[in-house]
Amino acid sequence: MSGSWERRVGDIAELLVWTTYGQQPTLGGRRLICIDGPAGSGKTTLGRAVTEAAAELGTSRLLHMDNMYEGWGGLSGVSERVARDLVSPLAEGRSGRYQRYDWHRGVLAEWRTGAPVDLLVLEGVASGAAAYDEQNTTLVWVEAPRELRIERGIRRDGEAVRPKWMAWMADEEVVLKRERTRQRADVLVDGTGESDQAVVFV
Repeated sequence: MSGSWERRVGDIAELLVWTTYGQQPTLGGRRLICIDGPAGSGKTTLGRAVTEAAAELGTSRLLHMDNMYEGWGGLSGVSERVARDLVSPLAEGRSGRYQRYDWHRGVLAEWRTGAPVDLLVLEGVASGAAAYDEQNTTLVWVEAPRELRIERGIRRDGEAVRPKWMAWMADEEVVLKRERTRQRADVLVDGTGESDQAVVFV
């Protein structure tokens, strides 16, 4: 992760939190931030920073889409399950849940349940699905150049997974284009941390 991004992400997160809390609740009297964008753009780092920034304003929880995909080929079907099992119950004021994917064993594992919190942060590719757009208080799109994203991914996961990473990037391009995620976003974030306009509200 680039040093400039790490230095700026805290300030960006605080801005997103205050902006979100300035809006009406959309998730069963509570709020939801979805941090979407292509792999390696900086979503996970931003998600952690947003959750930390929100701690002073109420209860918060960070959920990673990485725990919900059914492996490297599981991107296309994840939104339906998230909408049905997690977002819909929370919108009704009930606990939501998701089935964790065990990447080491290659199978779906235990169900995890989460009670409603003041701010739920959902980060990962396809987190900002159109299926639950009305329950999403703030849709954040994080982007970075393709070469940098690949570099970050290989640095994190190792050279051996490069073919899987490339296949994933092809899949995500299809999904994000179909969902029109960037066009629907409320906020555009530069995941390099180098732009003069690191955050753009649209």
